[in-house]
Amino acid sequence: MVAVAYGPRFRLGRLVVTPTAVAELHPHDVARALARHSRGDWGELGAEDWRENDRCLHCGGRLLSAYRTEQGTRFWIITEADRSVTTVLLPEDY
Repeated sequence: MVAVAYGPRFRLGRLVVTPTAVAELHPHDVARALARHSRGDWGELGAEDWRENDRCLHCGGRLLSAYRTEQGTRFWIITEADRSVTTVLLPEDY
């Protein structure tokens, strides 16, 4: 895995949170994960997906991260390739 930057490496654009994610996730968990995502810490992804995100960061592709809340709920963050929108969602929302 690649070293993670301390500050944001890309812009998130407009933030969208699905209704299911709003109901299930604590805002603190979302804020912490968004900070990690913007720094290039892709969370609970395998090495191949981590490398793909690093490539997409430089080539303009879509970025996906996976995290868990303190209670263990898994959720994703997706930033579109043009960096216009970042969506927080649960896997079942996809």
